[in-house]
Amino acid sequence: MSTHVISLVSIGAHPTSGRPRRAEQDARAVELGLQLAGDNLQVLHAGDAAERALRAYLGMGLAQLHVLEQTPGSDALPALADYLRGAGAQVVLTGSQAETGEGSGMLPFLLAESLGWPLVVGLAEVESIEGGAALVLQALPRGQRRRLKVKLPFLATVDNAAPKPRQSAYGPARRGLLATEAVPLTADALLASATLQPAKPRPKRLKVIKAKSGADRMKAATAKASGGGGQLLKNLSPQEGAQAILKLLIEEGVVR
Repeated sequence: MSTHVISLVSIGAHPTSGRPRRAEQDARAVELGLQLAGDNLQVLHAGDAAERALRAYLGMGLAQLHVLEQTPGSDALPALADYLRGAGAQVVLTGSQAETGEGSGMLPFLLAESLGWPLVVGLAEVESIEGGAALVLQALPRGQRRRLKVKLPFLATVDNAAPKPRQSAYGPARRGLLATEAVPLTADALLASATLQPAKPRPKRLKVIKAKSGADRMKAATAKASGGGGQLLKNLSPQEGAQAILKLLIEEGVVR
């Protein structure tokens, strides 16, 4: 019995020119879906079917891309949740964050909560699916991996740890079918009252590495952080836990 996999895709933006394109992480979700389900993969988009960038996903070898028609300013969450409830999917894959629009990265979390499904963040590989559960690898910092057993159905986000997407070919992109479906529209009240602006990278605290050779600097940069003077606190009351957090924030200079 084949696994029913759905990959959710959105419209991306080129980091330099800002021109519409396939979203990098969503393309990785499609690539992972193709490796799991092959030609049985279903790709789903909530938005405008007239957006030409959608055909870049069809160029990855898809015969069809399903579009839930949405107008600008609509909230895609209710439409996606209603569709997935009746789709019978066992695995739903998506990028971790959109390249256009709000770009908050909250959609996978809100969607999983609405469906009542488990959510795997940073999916790198699906090793096996059997007995109503999947064995997956989750990407952790510094190239580490963690093996998880997840009950079906589940939703997973992928990032740069997932397989690199194949190139989009012009012929399949032209021949592929965009199948549209009219769905009820829900206005996004938060987006209507918000002001969008480009995101700025957060400043990172730099650690001064004193090393004489390049090998020593590389070793220091890739070494795991040591515990040192940390404390493991267990079975604390809410008041004691809050006091410990406040003490740490004061020591780090976050709270004065």
